[in-house]
Amino acid sequence: QIKMSKAQAIEKALERVFQESDIEIVNDSESHRGHGGYSDGETHFKLIIKSSKFNGMSRLEKHRAVHEALGSDLLRKIHALELQLTDK
Repeated sequence: QIKMSKAQAIEKALERVFQESDIEIVNDSESHRGHGGYSDGETHFKLIIKSSKFNGMSRLEKHRAVHEALGSDLLRKIHALELQLTDK
């Protein structure tokens, strides 16, 4: 069985909820090597999502929607998550 990377798991989780959205996942972990929270090279991510699902949502609601899509198990494995979320 092939183990899915965290970036792949993030992509799969987001694509399930945010179909027909523009999703970019940036692994920024290497720039944090030696800092707190760095472990396996997959600890710091930037998510850039442009989605019509965000239309009418507040910034907090958008962040909650992304966190819900990722789920608590995956979020526990990520040290830092930067979100850039815009309406489509």
